[in-house]
Amino acid sequence: MTMTLVWTVLAFACGSLMFSYWLGRWARHNLNAVGDGNPGGLNLWKAAGYRWGIAGIILDFLKGYVLLFILVKSENMLGNSMIPIALAPIVGHAFSPFLKGRGGKAIAVTFGVWSALSGFEISLALAVILAILLGGFKLLNKGKPASSAADGLQVVLGLLLVGWYLFIRDFGHAIIWIWLGNVLLMMYTHRKELRTCWENFFNKST
Repeated sequence: MTMTLVWTVLAFACGSLMFSYWLGRWARHNLNAVGDGNPGGLNLWKAAGYRWGIAGIILDFLKGYVLLFILVKSENMLGNSMIPIALAPIVGHAFSPFLKGRGGKAIAVTFGVWSALSGFEISLALAVILAILLGGFKLLNKGKPASSAADGLQVVLGLLLVGWYLFIRDFGHAIIWIWLGNVLLMMYTHRKELRTCWENFFNKST
């Protein structure tokens, strides 16, 4: 129990490291003033170019991956103890104390967490689902670029659909609880996009 708490706090601390935001500052860009103000890799890409953006995305991925990978390989994260430890980097990124409780949308760190937990299997499944959703949305929009609200909806919907994959592959209940917590966190970090999509749908239907 004590070690689970220690690893959870350490995983939260890793997740709270806002690499993309700091790289943006290094490149003399304030990500809070770019796009939707998200201090993540995609906004860094928009502000400072693809090299900075890729660096930010990789670092955000690694802060969800490295510690969990070590714990999984050393068998220090078994059963229900993995639930808080696995969710901690995502929570840390979404509510970083370095940004006074603000944070990013936690997409890259989510991929890092699932890659560590499943040897990239679940993260690959998520990537495939998101690619299919992206293609479907492009067909609906007749090739027009998707809005940021639509992008957010795709991410949340994609993670929801991963639940079916977990069920089909018969992953354990601890993984299901991690998935559920991840979905709720992603719904929170994408709440503005989801609200916009709902309002657009409601306005069209009326």
